[in-house]
Amino acid sequence: MKKELNLQLSPKEAYDEQVFQEVVAKRLGIKTEQHQFKARQVKRSIDARGRQVKVNVTAEAFIDEPSTPLLSTPKAYQNVKNADQIIIVGAGPAGLFAALRAIELGVKPILIERGKDVRARRRDLAAINKDHIVNPESNYCFGEGGAGTYSDGKLYTRSKKRGDIRRIMEIFVSHGATEEILVDAHPHIGTNKLPKIVTELRESIIQAGGEVLFNTKVVDFILKDNEMVGVITQDGEQIKGLGVILATGHSARDIFHLLHAKNILIEAKPFALGVRIEHSQNLIDQIQYHCELDRGPYLPASSYALVQQTYYKGKQRGVFSFCMCPGGFIVPAATSPGELVVNGMSPSRRDSKFANSGIVAAVELEDLPQYVKYGPLAAMMFQADVEKKAWEIGGKTQVAPAQRMLDFVNRKSSSSLLDTSYQPGLLSADMHEVLPDFISNRLVDAFQAFGKKMKGYCTNESQLIGVESRTSSPVRIPRIKETFEHPIIKRLYPCAEGAGYAGGIVSAAMDGERCAEHLIEMYVRNNLH
Repeated sequence: MKKELNLQLSPKEAYDEQVFQEVVAKRLGIKTEQHQFKARQVKRSIDARGRQVKVNVTAEAFIDEPSTPLLSTPKAYQNVKNADQIIIVGAGPAGLFAALRAIELGVKPILIERGKDVRARRRDLAAINKDHIVNPESNYCFGEGGAGTYSDGKLYTRSKKRGDIRRIMEIFVSHGATEEILVDAHPHIGTNKLPKIVTELRESIIQAGGEVLFNTKVVDFILKDNEMVGVITQDGEQIKGLGVILATGHSARDIFHLLHAKNILIEAKPFALGVRIEHSQNLIDQIQYHCELDRGPYLPASSYALVQQTYYKGKQRGVFSFCMCPGGFIVPAATSPGELVVNGMSPSRRDSKFANSGIVAAVELEDLPQYVKYGPLAAMMFQADVEKKAWEIGGKTQVAPAQRMLDFVNRKSSSSLLDTSYQPGLLSADMHEVLPDFISNRLVDAFQAFGKKMKGYCTNESQLIGVESRTSSPVRIPRIKETFEHPIIKRLYPCAEGAGYAGGIVSAAMDGERCAEHLIEMYVRNNLH
């Protein structure tokens, strides 16, 4: 017999497996010594609204019958070595999942990545942290797995209309992720575990006859009668296929310049820009879990989500938390020498003593009148200028400018800074000089409001570290809503974050799948070679 229960449990009851089994059995009136019994959690979310933290759990109990697998049987990938081929540029989650979907549909993917494989990237990340050397082809943004692999691995998304979220999660699990991601309301893999999973995804592609090319930078497109039939690499090699999925991520500025130079329609796009805020994780736990000392052995590191409408010179803009990383680290995410960018990540255990989050303000195109001359690259050029200024103020290394929060609010210099997870180091600076006025003034108002929403949040025991500027793409590559194809250049499928259509690992993966499906439906199934 199988029974389903909705439970509200204490943290110990939810996170201690033996206690959980005992609680479910008691609720059902089952004497475990008289029955074969197994309970498991299907969905789990933390409710910290009251003084006592509760965990909402949907559970399944199997009584005198074997439990069914939580994971559906994954499809075996067919061999597509000799099939029609498509080209996918970028081996982030969008590119990887586009390739796997193409294989499922009987098409061979040629996956092209400018950077190195996921293991080899580590040396270049170490060089940024220790020696402040930025490799423009291999860094926290570029390389196998994309930006998400070494900058967190959060899998939460609200993009339920984009595709089957459960399917994406199950593919991750079948390639090595823990089944916990199928259960938690805000699933998270962790940057320490993602490299192995990304390697397994690549191996599935190769074993099925697909190709994955590393250190292969696309420098030009092959166009024929307004159709994109291939790409040209830095070595002059021409790689052709039935179409091109462009999944290059939000930081591939050279691709945006190339599209603009070839008069391929692109558009400037609003994005958001601000700083990373770092608190002690213990402080955030005390605020969120209402605990006096620490959160105890059962609860995970707490997170938060904040948003505030602000006004500056009569214009309303939202300020919001972005990519909050409990128990995490701040990392240098520049993609070229001469710029400074920060991002956040968390290991799977989320056991760092620090909590960090992007706190960013919306940037609309009307906020950038002096950049109109750059046309569709206006927002991107503004973004680049802010990053260059942060690099200069930080001392022209990867040392980041920083300021304590109340000092920033009160426009006072910080005579000292706090300990930090940011490995290259910090330099005390006036963040009002680093950020444009229309950003910094909004942040002041937002921090004061956040301090009222989360008592203790706005404190000099936290600090701003800048700049957080790669929140989303500052350029949109337009596509037809129904077909995902570029409205002018046929066989070109702009994809995921870099094209302005996704915002995270799962939404990017789903977008990659949809692009592959549309391309194959149009140019393979309809035999329009």
